[in-house]
Amino acid sequence: MSVVMIVEDEPLELEFLQSIAQETLRDDDQLLTCETGLQAIKLAKQYRPDIIFMDITLPEMDGISSLQEIRRFLPGACVTILSASSDFSYAQAAISLRVHEYLLKPVKPGILRQMICNVLEQAAKPEGNGLMDDSPIEPVQERQHFVEKAIDYIQENYKEKLTLQMVADHVYMNPQYFSRIFKKEMGVTYTDYVNRLKIAHACKLLETTGYPAFRISAECGFTDPSYFNRVFCKQKNMTPKEYKKSILTQVQKNDQ
Repeated sequence: MSVVMIVEDEPLELEFLQSIAQETLRDDDQLLTCETGLQAIKLAKQYRPDIIFMDITLPEMDGISSLQEIRRFLPGACVTILSASSDFSYAQAAISLRVHEYLLKPVKPGILRQMICNVLEQAAKPEGNGLMDDSPIEPVQERQHFVEKAIDYIQENYKEKLTLQMVADHVYMNPQYFSRIFKKEMGVTYTDYVNRLKIAHACKLLETTGYPAFRISAECGFTDPSYFNRVFCKQKNMTPKEYKKSILTQVQKNDQ
């Protein structure tokens, strides 16, 4: 499945582009439309389109500025600029943003149909190679980049209450999509990964401090001590109290 987004503020032009796209897209493809630069950024963050047709002259934020922001979290999207202006500075900016095509309006229907077909064929190749898993186009290297960025953020903040939504927002991803690629890349769920870090920190505190379990729970970012106990038992096959006792026993043996 491919997700296509058209950004155009002229109603007749938008209707034309939408009709051509609907003729060309497959049944399982998704078509998004919006009229302003800010709407484009919001939709791109939510739906992660892999194909974008964008006008340059837009309300709220122009197409080039919008695309600069979108490229921060969708570096691999295939973008076509549609413009009534032949100003070379726009073309230069488009090149720097790795735009696939720069088309001057009015665009002939046949050219637009062929372009959509070509882009869909490119999208089908990653699907055939098993890189997509019914998700928007995103090369393996880009998925790894997002996950590495997420892990850095998790490592810095796991001692706090850190939700999946917070981490997904940090890397500009839809939470459900982020959850899927995190498990695909790391081999464990987001929750299990974070809880392993929390419990490892809890063990260090049990070994080096006299803190009671409820304080250690809070120090590790758990809001519910009973949930902390369950997670600890699941990972260590013993309660925090039993773990503390085993550490003291081992210390006493070493001192003898």
